[in-house]
Amino acid sequence: MDRRIALIAGGGIGGLTAALALLQRGWGVQVLEAAPAIEEVGAGLQLSPNAMKVLDALGLAQAVEARAFEPEALELRLGRSGQQVFQIAAGKAARKRWGAPYLHIHRADLLDVLEQAVRQHRHAAIRLGAKAVSYSLAGDGAQLNLASGEPLAGDLVIGADGIRSALRDQMLGPDQPRFTGNLAWRMTVPLDRLKTPPPPTACVWAGRGRHAVTYRLRGGALANLVGIVERSDWTGESWTESGTRDDALSDFSGWVPQVTEIIEKADSLFRWALFDRAPLSGWHDGAVALLGDACHPMLPFMAQGAAMAIEDAWVMAQALEASQSVERGLALYETRRKPRASRVQAASRANMKTFHRRSPAMRLATYGPMWLANRAVPGFVQSRQDWIYGEDVTARDR
Repeated sequence: MDRRIALIAGGGIGGLTAALALLQRGWGVQVLEAAPAIEEVGAGLQLSPNAMKVLDALGLAQAVEARAFEPEALELRLGRSGQQVFQIAAGKAARKRWGAPYLHIHRADLLDVLEQAVRQHRHAAIRLGAKAVSYSLAGDGAQLNLASGEPLAGDLVIGADGIRSALRDQMLGPDQPRFTGNLAWRMTVPLDRLKTPPPPTACVWAGRGRHAVTYRLRGGALANLVGIVERSDWTGESWTESGTRDDALSDFSGWVPQVTEIIEKADSLFRWALFDRAPLSGWHDGAVALLGDACHPMLPFMAQGAAMAIEDAWVMAQALEASQSVERGLALYETRRKPRASRVQAASRANMKTFHRRSPAMRLATYGPMWLANRAVPGFVQSRQDWIYGEDVTARDR
């Protein structure tokens, strides 16, 4: 039987995971990445149990865990006082409750694990410097057109080409993502430089019109900071544009040293504006489908951007295997994924407001009940994460 061919525009986490899920089901795959190398863009990311279940099903859990850090807990603290609002046990408790570990990993390390797994497969190819600009439908398949003018024919085309997806613009018409009014900072520092390192947790530090997230990477050797500030005077989107230390320190002036010392000791500080989109009317056109940020860009306030792309990849491969045609498979993929992705998008937007309460009354009304619930009913806050972390998209295959 002839092997079906998938052409994947984008060699990020979603695109590479899709390649592996399809390869596992007997497809041949070409990944077309516009950049000259698949390398670090961003810094740390959180791999929640729902994502780790997919990576485990792909045979990558051990390789990922070897390069990750497992936090002791997930917690919310106040950025100026350091007072803890709530804490959710992770580690063994996360594995027991949600069926997989909660991990932190450097984006570059996860990309390397995924890329090496794809390159080791004899029915896969990764082409660098190959920018996808458009597609056309051809019979039961599709053609992917590169910026070089080269056309590539396949049975399936996947647009995993990010929030500014060229394939999405063609499919649904060009539009502009919405600026959220938030600027993001990111930086990493070796832990041994810090006198007051961040706790060995996934810690959100909440404040007036801003929040920070700290956690550890690379077995605990590296501290990672993401800081979000409500500002309308910056709309640059590049993840590799530098900001000044003075600006970052000003944004978090008066905050706990677990945050400010990372800013003071970081070698490089990067900033970018946060954009999102409303849920799209559709995710597929014939044998062409969108995946990850191309169809549901996630704000970072639920730490689910990578996880949702990883889930997408598995469910798409699963739906294609269960369907008589590629087009029906992609319709099934959209039906299964759109409600969950839209719900996570909405929850992420809501958390932006939760973390940024400005008035004392609003902070008390928001964080007071969380503090009380965490102490009176310890499992309550944890249970509110079950719908996210407890999900197992691989269960249909067992």
